[in-house]
Amino acid sequence: MPQTTRSILSADLVSDEPELTIDDVCAACGLTREEIAGYVSEGLAPAQGPAVQWRFSRLTLIRLRRARRLERDLGLNPAGVALALDLMARIERLQRRLARYEQEI
Repeated sequence: MPQTTRSILSADLVSDEPELTIDDVCAACGLTREEIAGYVSEGLAPAQGPAVQWRFSRLTLIRLRRARRLERDLGLNPAGVALALDLMARIERLQRRLARYEQEI
């Protein structure tokens, strides 16, 4: 049976380990280096290491994809994107808490 290789960008598990380069993120999100640098400066994309060797986690990759969609689809500016991402994260946490609560009942 032939063995297939998987890209680090299509792994099944999502990790917060900073292992993706800026080029990996550019390819996965369809963003330029300048756009990613803008997201990093706005605090929307945490990066590890010096700017010339930034490393990003897969969770940051997901966050950047969401940010890009919010900008493109809703026309949000960086401040609006930051607010929307924060609110989406809060909703997800509340939904998980509610699900745990409902299981206990």
